Amino acid sequence: MAKSMEEYYLVCEDSPEGVFTGIYEAYAMRKPHGSIHIQIGEEENLRLFATYKEIEPEPEKSLRVAETLERRLGPEAYVEICCALAAQDGEKGEAVYKTVVCGFGMKDGRQVMGNLAHPHVHKVFELARNVKNEAHHWKEFLRFQELEDGVLFSKIGPKNNIVTFLMPHFADRLPLYNFMIYDENRKIFAVHPASGEWYLVSGVEMGMERFEKFAAEEERYQELFRFFCKRIAIKERKNLKLQRNMLPLWFQEYMVEFGE
Repeated sequence: MAKSMEEYYLVCEDSPEGVFTGIYEAYAMRKPHGSIHIQIGEEENLRLFATYKEIEPEPEKSLRVAETLERRLGPEAYVEICCALAAQDGEKGEAVYKTVVCGFGMKDGRQVMGNLAHPHVHKVFELARNVKNEAHHWKEFLRFQELEDGVLFSKIGPKNNIVTFLMPHFADRLPLYNFMIYDENRKIFAVHPASGEWYLVSGVEMGMERFEKFAAEEERYQELFRFFCKRIAIKERKNLKLQRNMLPLWFQEYMVEFGE
């Protein structure tokens, strides 16, 4: 009777740094890649006869993996991997790891994302597409409100961790403004100081009270904008089903024109 292969599960933080560190450790183990798995966070039901190892993110190891991926798989595949790691999916770590293994095993690793017959590559492709689609929608549907201190503030609730994909877009268009985008699902603030570089801050570190105090004219302009949207609407051409297809309901709760 053949002896079954021992399974190893590397438990990583839900972040690119965490998964990249896990990939580094997976290669350092020098075990068959089929026996190593990358798991995002703890699992309720542990597998029998499997070895679990907690992996702490290490910037140096993460950077080395990121540079290797960009060099051997190309910048396009690297961006796809980063997008996939922003997805809200517990299997993304395993999919990215096995996609990297597949790419490194190819004669030209830059062609790896074209190998959609590979289940893990296909998974990364699907996750990346989902993240990019959502980021594209938020670029259109995100609304800023002016706070009492003049800062432009927007609260969003994305399904995926896309705030880092939104900030370059708005920083390029609003370089002279102080603005913030708050992801309420992950309690993350993306902060852009006027004429400066944007950065991320944990919501725990900032009091939320200040973000409920709007500028004196803000509510008036919001009311005018809602009135404008209703005024230009053509009643006879109202189609709520089509509207929900183009603009899902879960976006509307964060948009001024759908407010009270």
